[in-house]
This record gives sequence, C-alpha cells and structure tokens, in this order.
Amino acid sequence: MTAPAGAAAEPVRWVRTLAAGQRAQLFVLDVETGESVLVLDSAEWLFESPNWHPSGRWIVLNADGRLFRVDLEDPAGLEPIALDGVPTDVNNDHILSPDGSLHVVSVNDGHLYTAPWRGGPVRRVTSDKDPARAFRHFLHGISPDGRVLAFVGTEVLGDDEFGIRRLWTLDVSTGREALIGNGFSVADGPEFSPDGAWLWFNSEIASTAPGHAQVFRHRLADDTTEQLTDDERVNWFPHVSPDGRLLSYLSYPPATLGHPADLPVELVLVDLATRGTRGRIALQGGQGTINVNSWAPDSRRLAYVAYPSA
Repeated sequence: MTAPAGAAAEPVRWVRTLAAGQRAQLFVLDVETGESVLVLDSAEWLFESPNWHPSGRWIVLNADGRLFRVDLEDPAGLEPIALDGVPTDVNNDHILSPDGSLHVVSVNDGHLYTAPWRGGPVRRVTSDKDPARAFRHFLHGISPDGRVLAFVGTEVLGDDEFGIRRLWTLDVSTGREALIGNGFSVADGPEFSPDGAWLWFNSEIASTAPGHAQVFRHRLADDTTEQLTDDERVNWFPHVSPDGRLLSYLSYPPATLGHPADLPVELVLVDLATRGTRGRIALQGGQGTINVNSWAPDSRRLAYVAYPSA
C-alpha cells in the first residue's frame, strides 16, 4: 500500500523513483543452499514486488506505474505488459491468478482490475463506495481456486489522512465484499494459505503503541486467530511457500511505523513445522521488497528486491 486513504478523487501519481546513486536489484534466493543470485540490476528503474508466474519462468514486477515481467530463461531486462484502459498508475500490490491466465492489480484510483497474462484490456472488479469515506482497495491475496481476492480496505476516519486499514475479501463472481473478523485494524498483507483454510496477515492488534506490527493468521472456517511472531521487531507481509512448509516475512527495526522504504531490514524464513527460524537475510529495502507473495511454484526459490545506495 502506498497511497493514503483520503487521497483526492482525481488520479494522481504515487510512483517511486530511485534516489541519486541508488539501485534496484532483483534477487532469487535458493532456500536449500542459502545462496541469493542477482537476476536484474538497474540504476534507471525502481521496480517492486516480485511475484512468479505458475510456470516458474517469469517474475512480474511493477515500475513507473506499469507492470513488467522478467524472463528467467533470458533475464535481459524488463518486458512491459500492456494494460489497456487502466485509468492511472498501478502500484506495488499485484498478483497472478493460480492458473497464470490473469493479472490482478491495484490501481491508484483505489480499485482492483484484472488483465490477461500477455496483456490486453483491463476489467474493474470492485465497486464504488460512499465518496465521503474515500474507500480504497489494496490487493494482496487470491484463493487457491481463484474465486476470492483478499485486500486491505482503507477509509477516511476524522482528520487521519491514512484512515482505518482493515482486511476484506471479494468474491469476484458476485462482487460481494466481506470484512474478515473485525478487520484487525491496523492490518495489511492479507494472503491465503496454500490450502485456502487460513488468511495470513500482519497487524498491530497486539500492540500497545502505534506500530510494532506482528504476523497473524485467521482460520476462515471458525474465525479463530493465532499470533505467529512476538518480538521487538516490526514484522510485515507474511508469505507461505506453496508446499506449506516455510514462511517468509519482512522484519523492520524496532519502533518502525508502517512499512517505509530504504531501511536496513531482514528477510526472515521460518520452518512452520517447528516454528524455528530457518534463516535471515539483511538488506537495504522495505517497501517494494516483498509486498506480494514472492515464492516460486517449486517452493525452493524466493524472489526479493533490495535498494542499495552508493
């Protein structure tokens, strides 16, 4: 999520760019060997949020308000994906349908859209709300059958320009939106488990002060909620590997508010069978590093973006 809930009705640009001397670097981690391989390095494009096509051949990223893919068989650069009819910039919340046929994207007009994998006309799948509430949709997950989207809904609340941030689902076929639990505000990153039984997310509901987000999961069948992390760091964007064995999440320094860019962060791997930490990768990053699910379909590789400066 990059735009405030109370944004103006007219589309505006919230597009990140590289600072002087900064680079965007796409890495792929082999979780068995612990080796990270640099796939793409750019001093021109600030790209964000890698997610994989189910074939394992392509990684999709956003940059400059557009979508791109990287062909891992020939990673020469960013290949643009045409989104015909999109009203303004796409942001860093984008995913692929489980069968790989569709992109689902968050757009900076506050709505969610679908588009064919190869590019083409977009279709809006969310509805307008009360304009006084300035409701905006920020996508993070899709159910294993491709029928339900999980998103963060932001709304204006008093003088708070960022408003409230709660967890919702959207049934794409009916258009019905439903609040998850009590919304778990302040919350972000809702994502389905591989079996569709749980919704993973980060939230401040256990915090006694603003910030200090931790990782939770919510069982959809009985509305029970479980806290998975409880430490001094600020933990965001939990992603479960497709085989259900590993959890990755982004860990910020203590007292970090929100999920800002350009901080010394850690990419943490957890073995879900033992709940033990499998590994940590220190990098310069944050916003854009792993906003969406970054696991390869083989559950062995994990993509992430670092933003080092000279």
